[in-house]
This record gives sequence, structure tokens and C-alpha cells, in this order.
Amino acid sequence: MSAALPGSGIFKQRQHLRQAEIEARAAEAAIPETSPKTGLDLVVAWSIVGTFVIFASAVIYMMEAILMPVTLAIVVGMVLGLAADRLAQFGLPPVLGGLLLAIVFVFGLFFLVNALIEPLTSLAGQAPGILERAIERILPYIERFEWAKVAIAGTDEKSVTDVAIQNAGTMLGFVASGVTPAFIQTLIFLAALGLFLVGRAHLRKTIILAFATRDRRLAAIRIMNATENAVGFYFATASLIYLTLGAITTAIAFVGGLAVAPLWGLFAFVSSFIPYLGVTAMTIALLCAGLMTHDALVLALAPAAVFFLLHMVMENLVTPAILGHRLEINPFLVFLAIIFWTWMWGAVGAMLALPLSLIAMTIFNEVRTGPPERQLPG
Repeated sequence: MSAALPGSGIFKQRQHLRQAEIEARAAEAAIPETSPKTGLDLVVAWSIVGTFVIFASAVIYMMEAILMPVTLAIVVGMVLGLAADRLAQFGLPPVLGGLLLAIVFVFGLFFLVNALIEPLTSLAGQAPGILERAIERILPYIERFEWAKVAIAGTDEKSVTDVAIQNAGTMLGFVASGVTPAFIQTLIFLAALGLFLVGRAHLRKTIILAFATRDRRLAAIRIMNATENAVGFYFATASLIYLTLGAITTAIAFVGGLAVAPLWGLFAFVSSFIPYLGVTAMTIALLCAGLMTHDALVLALAPAAVFFLLHMVMENLVTPAILGHRLEINPFLVFLAIIFWTWMWGAVGAMLALPLSLIAMTIFNEVRTGPPERQLPG
């Protein structure tokens, strides 16, 4: 009796093992076999991705009049919403704080435009005379170079001036033709900004609840907080840096003898948010103003040269030193983003290129790294 028990136990154990093997084989058979992807499969996959990118780019380009002000409103709203959350620590509701900041922003923009209307209108009225004097000042310096003499051979100063003045009206008409669309886009921007700030909390809640599981909801909260912090940190830091640049530019314009020195500082502050295009336009404007103000070549070139060197130092040394430890983005990718968005939406696209790159890189990093592992105490 006692000898039979071990035998029966071994038999049962072998029976369980056979049953487990049968179940394992059945499970393996139920899993469909995946054939390795061939080169043709990869070509098809990348073709689908490329087609989607081309289609999306075409939609973005064609819907510029709507997408550009709405995107700008979302980016600005993220910054103002983050500032409203900071004001909530003092007992001010986030919705009320966001609306208050939006009102301050709109009134500041209104007063800025109102302050620029008079000098810009006066400048537009004097454009032919200014252009004529600028050409009279610039041509003697250009004629010092042999290649320039060959390029302008057969033309005289008066003919060049006449052609420039004749085209000045066309250029002013081209600028005026863009005023009405710009006004409509400004209205879209203001409406989208106000509605975004009012419904920001509800929008965040809707996006979070759209995910089914708790982990995905936490990931959505983490990604939204990370993007808002990145964009807010960039604009706050860049505003301080460019405000310093504007103040120094005001001093440069004052020392250089240029008219309306504070206006030059304001232009330097605003144009610095437009990569490459802003510093180029500002340098050319200072160069023309210097040539119109001073007869000596050194004094005429000094304001533009000092501003360009100052901007280069701030962009290549000061800004990376302050922003680099938190916002690590490949400069080549930023350059490509600036080219792409400038081609899509012009100067506003160039201004949005870096914030949109920050948002994309932040989302990519958060999705790639995933949530931090929880450490148990002890």
C-alpha cells in the first residue's frame, strides 16, 4: 500500500506536466506567426508617412488665415495660463487671473500699435524722400568697389533713384493690401485667446478624461504640465534677455545720434523673437538710418555693427547659457523648423518655430522616458 502511493504520485505529476505541455503548445499555435518585414513593406510604410506629412503640410499652408492666429493664441494662452496659475497662489481664481492677464496683454498690444501708428505713418509719407537720400548716400560707397562699378555701368544716380521711387508706391500698395487680412487675423487671435483662457481648465479635463486608463491619464497630465512649463520658461527668460537687448539698443541709438531712440529699442525687443529675420531687418534698418544721419562712414556703420555684435553675443553665449540647461534642442532641428514655419506662415511662423519645436520635443521626451518609477519607502 505504501509502495503504491509514490508510484501514483509520480503518475499524476507526469500527467500534469503533459497537460501543461499541451496547453503551452495550444497557446503557441493560437499566436499568429509574423513574417519578417521585407524592404517593400518598409517602403510602403514610409510612403504612407510621407503622404500624410505632405497632405498635412498642404492643409496647414492653405488654412494659414485660420490656423496661424489660433496657434499663436494657444501658445500665448499657455504662457498666460501658467502665469494665472501662479496668481492663484494669492487667492485669485485661475479663470479670472487668465482673463485679467489677457486684458492687460490686449491693452498693451493696443497701446503699442497706437504708439507706432504715428511714426510709421510719417515714415511712409516720407518714404520717397528717405529712399532718394539713402541712395544718394549709399551709391558713393558702393562705387568704390570694382564689381559694383561693373554692375551699375550704363546707369546714373538719377535713373536708379527714379526707378526706386517709382517702385516705392508699388511696395506701399503691397503692404497696404495685407492690412485687411491682418486685421481679420488679429480679431481671430483675440477671440481664440479669450476663449482658450476661459475654457482652459475644462479643455484640460476633457483631454485627460478622453483616455481610458489611469496611467494614460497621468501621462496626459504630465505631458501638458511639461509643455506649459517649457514654453512658459522660454518666453519668460527670452523676454528678460530681449528686454535687456532693447534697452542697450536704445542707448546705442541715442549715442549714435539716431532719431527716436526708444523706438529703436522697442523694435529690437520685438524683432528678437523672430529668429534670423528679425536681426537681419534690424541691422539693415540701423545701417540705413546711420547712412542718412552721418556723413562719415565709420559713424554711419557704428550703430548697425554694434547692434549686430551685441545680438550675436546674446544669441550665442547668453541665451544658450541660461536656456541650455533646461531646453536642450538640436540647433539643426531648430533651423529646419524656422525654415519650414517661415515658409508656411511668414514672420509669425518664424516666431512660432521655436515654441512649437519646444512643445514637440517635450512631448517626445515625455513619451519616450515614461513616468518615473515609484520607490517604496525603506
